[in-house]
Amino acid sequence: MIPIPAKYLNLSEAAFFEFCREMSPYRIERDEEGKIYIQEPAGTYTGGFNAEVTTEISIWNRENNQGKVFDSSTGYTLPDGSVRSPDSSWIAKARWDNVAQEDRVRFAHISPDFVIEIKSYSDRLPELQRKMERYIHNGVRLAWLLDPEQQQAWIYRQDGSVEHRNSFDEPLYGEDVLRGFELRLAEMKD
Repeated sequence: MIPIPAKYLNLSEAAFFEFCREMSPYRIERDEEGKIYIQEPAGTYTGGFNAEVTTEISIWNRENNQGKVFDSSTGYTLPDGSVRSPDSSWIAKARWDNVAQEDRVRFAHISPDFVIEIKSYSDRLPELQRKMERYIHNGVRLAWLLDPEQQQAWIYRQDGSVEHRNSFDEPLYGEDVLRGFELRLAEMKD
């Protein structure tokens, strides 16, 4: 991620939204201190892996009609004021139905129930791990950090626990957030 000069720290929500639109196709986030970061588009390997993961969640959601799935181009304004754009996310239907229409067209003021971040070759693991902790701090109930290159996964839960897995051999489960969802990462190996 590339930090942006300090002169952009005090952008209003509307100005930040417009800044993000002007900088398309870059993925832009703002942390809880107001610092803006630009990330280049994903490489084809990471993008393909992300598409497969998001497709699996979408299929589960279509069959269960429990909420709304979002891709990596979606930004959220979290309670700490940060604007984050996870690689994949999901919000329970009842919570999404309560988001005002005018809030949906920008970066909705809601924490997803579930997020996934996928480590790309240029990402730094400690920065992603801190981001995952911030998601949980902001109300995300379940978060997965996936590293396809090293075939590792970290599961962050609402109670603050973190489970680390050293392989993609064991499926990940949606637990009490995405009930009945199972992601078989081993089937996505290259």
